[in-house]
Amino acid sequence: MNTMQDLRHISPQEFALLGVQGVAYVKSVTVNGTKAYAIHAADGTQLALAPSRELALATVRQNELEAASVH
Repeated sequence: MNTMQDLRHISPQEFALLGVQGVAYVKSVTVNGTKAYAIHAADGTQLALAPSRELALATVRQNELEAASVH
């Protein structure tokens, strides 16, 4: 089977997982009354906290991930 045929036969759950290893998202959070930025893996697992959005995005890039912002 070729790749296109393989893709036509995967489940919706398998399709949703394609490429998630390379994506992280950043969202603002409040920790102990202070604004911070949480970095999460695509599956929702929190990976880190940063004091600024810029530092959070730089951390994502340094780890060779693609950043997606959540508002």
